[in-house]
Amino acid sequence: MNSENPTRKIRIEKVVLSIGGTAEELEKGVKLLGLITGRKPAKMKSNKRIPTFGVRPKLEVGTVVTVRKDLNEFLKRMLTAIENRLRRKQISENNFSFGIPEYIEIPGMEYQRDLGVIGLDVTVVFRRMGRKVSQRKIKRGKIPQRQRIPKEEIIKFMEDNFQTEFTGK
Repeated sequence: MNSENPTRKIRIEKVVLSIGGTAEELEKGVKLLGLITGRKPAKMKSNKRIPTFGVRPKLEVGTVVTVRKDLNEFLKRMLTAIENRLRRKQISENNFSFGIPEYIEIPGMEYQRDLGVIGLDVTVVFRRMGRKVSQRKIKRGKIPQRQRIPKEEIIKFMEDNFQTEFTGK
């Protein structure tokens, strides 16, 4: 008899790649995310005015793409770019994030002369069964604290499944 509760099992929900920039840098970012994932990235618009950075409302300031299929292979490629090492402070509840300084470090990616050298951010979101209850539109409910995934469980999951090393506090 299986004693483990199937609703306690952790799964990777999605991997989100993002690049910030405006004008020409934004177009390069869109092209790069398209090359890495094979999907069409969306552009993000700002809501606030930040005069010191020259940001105004409705100005396109970044691009993002979400990957939900073939996550394990894709995540292994992204982790290889940072030598499978993460710091503990990069992990929060239900997710962790890391940056890749240069896209040419990703296996299978070659230098593109028209793009130059660009970095990107990767966010990995985890979930347990039952999370949809809090996200659906009709009959929305609250999920209890025990359904959220703490740092320690994410660390254990990544060490077991992806042989990731964790440093720091």
